[in-house]
Amino acid sequence: MISDEQIKQILIKAEIVPTAEFDKLAANAILSNKKITDYLIEKRILTNAILYESIANFFNIPFIDLNNQIIRKDVLMSIPEPIAKAHQLIAFESDDKIIKIATLDPEDLEIFEFIKKKTNLEPEIYLTTPEKINEAIKQYHKSLSTEFKNIFDEETNANNEENLEKMATALPIVRIVDTLLEYAIFEEASDIHIEPEKKGLIIRHRVDGILRNVMVLPKNAQSGVIARIKILANLKIDEHRLPQDGRFKISTKDYNISFRVSIIPTFDGEKIVLRLLNEKAQILTLEQLGFQPSCLAIIKKNISKPHGMILVTGPTGSGKTTTLYTVLNILNTPEVNIVTIEDPIEYRMPHVNQSQLNPKIGYTFAMALRAFLRQDPNIIMVGEIRDQETAEIAIHAAMTGHLVLSTLHTNDAITTLPRLSDMGVPAFLIASTTNIIIAQRLVRKICPNCIQSFKLDKQIIDELKQQLDITGIMNTLQKEKTIIDAKKGLESLLFYKGKGCKQCNNSGYKGRMGIYEILEITEEISELILKKASPLELKRQAIKQGMLTIVEDGFIKAKNGITTIEEIMRVTKD
Repeated sequence: MISDEQIKQILIKAEIVPTAEFDKLAANAILSNKKITDYLIEKRILTNAILYESIANFFNIPFIDLNNQIIRKDVLMSIPEPIAKAHQLIAFESDDKIIKIATLDPEDLEIFEFIKKKTNLEPEIYLTTPEKINEAIKQYHKSLSTEFKNIFDEETNANNEENLEKMATALPIVRIVDTLLEYAIFEEASDIHIEPEKKGLIIRHRVDGILRNVMVLPKNAQSGVIARIKILANLKIDEHRLPQDGRFKISTKDYNISFRVSIIPTFDGEKIVLRLLNEKAQILTLEQLGFQPSCLAIIKKNISKPHGMILVTGPTGSGKTTTLYTVLNILNTPEVNIVTIEDPIEYRMPHVNQSQLNPKIGYTFAMALRAFLRQDPNIIMVGEIRDQETAEIAIHAAMTGHLVLSTLHTNDAITTLPRLSDMGVPAFLIASTTNIIIAQRLVRKICPNCIQSFKLDKQIIDELKQQLDITGIMNTLQKEKTIIDAKKGLESLLFYKGKGCKQCNNSGYKGRMGIYEILEITEEISELILKKASPLELKRQAIKQGMLTIVEDGFIKAKNGITTIEEIMRVTKD
């Protein structure tokens, strides 16, 4: 929270430690591998209370001893427990205008703004000690335990539908589920996992593509939480043996979030995964997605063609749909008719005719595509090419004067071509209709708040040389003007990583960006497709005509301080 230099100023100003004495103690703290504040408390030069009172005086903020404070339950609960824990703060008093917050970090402005929006009250900030915050946080458990006891002490039968409905509408359960959803939105999570185990209900969030534990709820909350989510998603509350899928929406003035709900039976109960889709999310530009200038020129040239296929490939959750929507947004003008078939519709776009897949009634990608061709379209987006029928109709549509956008699950751009052949699409159709193939992955971006530079050690360089063509990568970095001299080797380059801070939850990463490879189907590539050339021959020709591979694009972004080499290696493992 506060730098060593600030601590020095605070303690000198408060006349606790003279300057010369502080410098000596700071040197001893470094030798002991301890933070200066921990070292000073250990040596009994000051206490936590004196330290935080001095910090409060320095920032001109009132200090509060929460031991003498009786906190009303409604005030305490105005900040959800996960947020109170994560940001080490507590609401201890409020009226109709202000809410008083005790915190350890008076400069955590983002969370104070969140509390202001959530409560519609003006936060008034007080400083306290870590011990007082931890003691106050225990009150959440006392409050929840009492309310759980009131619900679960009653005679209930988990298989009784009436009791499940009663449980799902009980105040603690409603509050728990509201908190889970609200905190996931605040954390910018893409998914919430609610996993029953023998002794509890584990809650995990996927943030920037990585799952992490958030909290464990008591086992007796399980039936109520699951029933509550089923009611929200309009699912069968008394069905526990079969998978179920549903959706619901939360709308406020700050966000419109659509939740896709998937429930499956497991040994310890039903597991729920909720996918969060932000309907207010702004569609990015191609530049914001992270394409290199040379790749941008290829994409812009090919999306301006009146017909053909634009394919985006990559594993699930690699941002393919976002890329397609970005391209659609550029093409979306009054002069064209755009139709899409999606599963599900993730973003709403004005002036685009979006259609939702429904396999239960036979409304498949293939059926929708056939219907679309009778709707006088210029541009068709197919959510995914999954089978031979869809592939054939899509390619015939591209051949007969339509621009077709779609996705495929392949590891890189080159292997998309044999994949289409495996689906039974003739080579001459692939060669004549495909414009470009974009392969992509998502990597986490380094947190800008705690970024630091470093040089790779010899062991890491040796490992990279075993796995990658480092000479080729260095030549590409020089060609793309990212470095000056490729001959100096990896050991001469500065790379970057995040140290870990409160803003990034000590992960060192904040947000995500794409890494890409763009295969343009030139005359030379078309000839190789017609000859049924091997993926290796196709790749050689693609690199010869200037294609950046996903790994090379990743290394450019790692060298420019956007992501780390560890991230590139993590997402490009085959």
